[in-house]
Amino acid sequence: MRTALAGIAALLAAFAANASAEETKVTVAAIDAVLTMPAGVEKPPVALLIAGSGTVDHDGNGPQMKPATLKKLSDQLVAHNIATPRYDKRGAGGWKPEFGKPEDFRFKDFVQDASALAKYLRDSGKFSKIILVGHSEGGLVAILAAQQQTADRLVLLATAARKQGDLLKAQLEKKLSPEAYAPIAKAVDTIMAGQIVDPPPQGLPIPPAMQPSLASSFNQDPIDPLQKLTLPILIVAGGRDLQLARVDMIALSTAAPQAKTAWEPDMNHVLVDVTNDADNLAAYGQSDRPLDRDMIDEVAAFILEGAGR
Repeated sequence: MRTALAGIAALLAAFAANASAEETKVTVAAIDAVLTMPAGVEKPPVALLIAGSGTVDHDGNGPQMKPATLKKLSDQLVAHNIATPRYDKRGAGGWKPEFGKPEDFRFKDFVQDASALAKYLRDSGKFSKIILVGHSEGGLVAILAAQQQTADRLVLLATAARKQGDLLKAQLEKKLSPEAYAPIAKAVDTIMAGQIVDPPPQGLPIPPAMQPSLASSFNQDPIDPLQKLTLPILIVAGGRDLQLARVDMIALSTAAPQAKTAWEPDMNHVLVDVTNDADNLAAYGQSDRPLDRDMIDEVAAFILEGAGR
């Protein structure tokens, strides 16, 4: 890995670049976004940053965890002369009437939001290339949005290769006793089968009215749509990721054999380097902690390679 001095130098360079960058608030199809343009660059490539699961805002922060993953990623990419829109997911900061009833939400709405933003970027004529950059669940959104031919390149950061319902069960099985895990796993399977669990078991407080929405998320499989994509793809994963196993990266790269891959041994799920489990968990609340430098270099090089520059 890079030295601490190199990391500090990179942060200073990003700060200097962003001091002169132009940041604009835009709203597309009721989605509030922040578009950051590098200074003095005509028609830069643009990387649409798509957040992971939960009610995550445009900085990559949720109600409890505030790693600022998207803000830090934006700062670093802008320092490489790459424009970066990032946006509030549905529900971040409150549910807008324009979104309809929360119980009518389906996972495809996340995909439509990303696609609408990508179309907005393309129609603006301001950018040389459109790149979808999905983090965690955002990688699944990016895969599905890429099917709609909205992008030129695709970057998957810490993205699962499994259905989200199956991933949730795998994560909970590691944390819970067999007695606590069994009813939750059964409920997840029931919801994935399109049935209602009423009352939900302790540890899975999903109201019956919201279970069809969750089922639409739980059942999305990234492998089949990924196999159908022909655009250039970069897959990045970390050896300190507590939420995903290396098998996910292997499965994604098998589904997309043309993809480039980057394995960062010290990187965790929120894309920073950590030393142990305690440090790993602490990183989820450290908004000023720098992202993995090798990951940044891999992503920036991949984007600029596709920019025709």
